[in-house]
Amino acid sequence: MTAKFFEKLSNNYLELLEDKDDFNVIIKIGEAPNDKVFQAHSAILKHRSLYFHNELKIADKDKNNIKTINLKNISIQQFEIIIKYIYGGIVLLENLDASFIFELMIVACELILEELVKYLEIFLIESNAHWLRLHFNRIYQESFQNKTF
Repeated sequence: MTAKFFEKLSNNYLELLEDKDDFNVIIKIGEAPNDKVFQAHSAILKHRSLYFHNELKIADKDKNNIKTINLKNISIQQFEIIIKYIYGGIVLLENLDASFIFELMIVACELILEELVKYLEIFLIESNAHWLRLHFNRIYQESFQNKTF
């Protein structure tokens, strides 16, 4: 028999995200004055996202052996959801409108987070079908620009 302790594991990784020691990646989100710096761990980023895997290969280290990644076209709120997904496998969508979730899905696709993209797609279809019908043109255009949808 196999025992699975994913909830505790998830919480431990989220605690690691909050730990300001031992990080080796800085992720700069947005542009001033709406910017924020996140500290992360390359081992987790590389294994959870092909995008980060590729970016970390080419990013230069500073004098403290820290790599920096700039993501100017992502909002702080979007990235907070994404980094919690990357570390803890948790996505909280309560109180978020369908337009934000749709934009989050586009960002997740850009960061090559296929599992999250699929989850958000299903969530939008099952919970926001009316919004999807009202914004069909926008969704149609994005779908053709992005082959993942």
